[in-house]
Amino acid sequence: MSTKDFLEKDYYKTLGVSKGASADEIKKSYRKLARKYHPDANEGDAKAEARFKEISEAYTVLSDEQRRKEYDDARSLFGSGGPRMGGSTSSGSYGGFDLGDLFGGSTGSAGGRLGDLLGGVFGRGGTSTQQARPRRGADVETETSLSFSDAIEGSTVSLRLTGEGPCKTCMGTGAKAGTVPKVCPTCEGTGTGSRNLGSFGFSEPCKTCRGRGLVVDDPCPTCSGSGRAMSTRTIQARIPAGVADGQRIKIAGKGAPGERGGPAGDLYVRVHVEPHKVFGRSGHNLTLSVPLTFTEAALGAEIKVPTHHGMPVSLRIPAGTPNGRTFRVRGKGVRRKDGTTGDLLVTVDVQVPTDLSGKAKSALEQFRDATAGPDPRGDLLRQASA
Repeated sequence: MSTKDFLEKDYYKTLGVSKGASADEIKKSYRKLARKYHPDANEGDAKAEARFKEISEAYTVLSDEQRRKEYDDARSLFGSGGPRMGGSTSSGSYGGFDLGDLFGGSTGSAGGRLGDLLGGVFGRGGTSTQQARPRRGADVETETSLSFSDAIEGSTVSLRLTGEGPCKTCMGTGAKAGTVPKVCPTCEGTGTGSRNLGSFGFSEPCKTCRGRGLVVDDPCPTCSGSGRAMSTRTIQARIPAGVADGQRIKIAGKGAPGERGGPAGDLYVRVHVEPHKVFGRSGHNLTLSVPLTFTEAALGAEIKVPTHHGMPVSLRIPAGTPNGRTFRVRGKGVRRKDGTTGDLLVTVDVQVPTDLSGKAKSALEQFRDATAGPDPRGDLLRQASA
């Protein structure tokens, strides 16, 4: 990506957020747009794929606090055609802030620092020879959906990731296959040159190599000599057993590649769990609603209840069990990190008969007469009228 592209692209507009948007707002907008334009959802649609790459590029910069600050500072500084300063000192401090902090050495890509972009710091003559340091790759976030059973037991999923990294055609050199870049003869590899403005010197990108410190005689046709390109990769990620809906899983070292030998960032996977037809979940406990007949609740019974991917178990229902009572079946829930297992919580739903035969109706009337007693709503009525 060229310097011009970096300064002119409006990443906030690409994601449809304001410049003051919070990290959560940026993430929410990215997720929405990524789902809409993802290549898997728009197979064969070149425009959707290009839009997805733009969205991913914008999120790579704005999701990283440091990169976002550098992007904002660069656009603010050069948004009116030149730097805005309020006085100078020999140390390179202007208008109350240290330009050395703003333009420290680093890569010239949109996702990197601005050292290679601007070539150093403002100073009184001379150039900066600060060497670019290795930089850790950005963290990446994606989403996946699991069935209820896979979430309980753990699963390995394939994740397709799109982001910026070293160009695979030239392996990040920017040079066409069979050729190699050479050290810029003008700046001798520093990437900077100096312009004398009288009262102070202005360190700027070398015009020959545009701040890279290298020149490419025959550029790579894929990345046009920048050494960076958007690419898609598929990785296998292990989702641990017991993951909950909405949980965020960290997979170390699977984020964006590092720069100049720096380590890769981390991958964060947001998991969405599909509901089960029978079982629910409460923390590490599974929940289950079981129908119970009126006579089973009144007289007591021993019933069979299902377990998740296991044999049914017997549950003893004591006589006089009320509707909504919950029973606990130990060890039939979700496995915890320490190896222990939650429980199965069984709630009974007493079924009231609606279609009675004459014999059944007669039996219930006899039951009613045999159990007749004080009005169970008597106290309620008295308290209400008091």
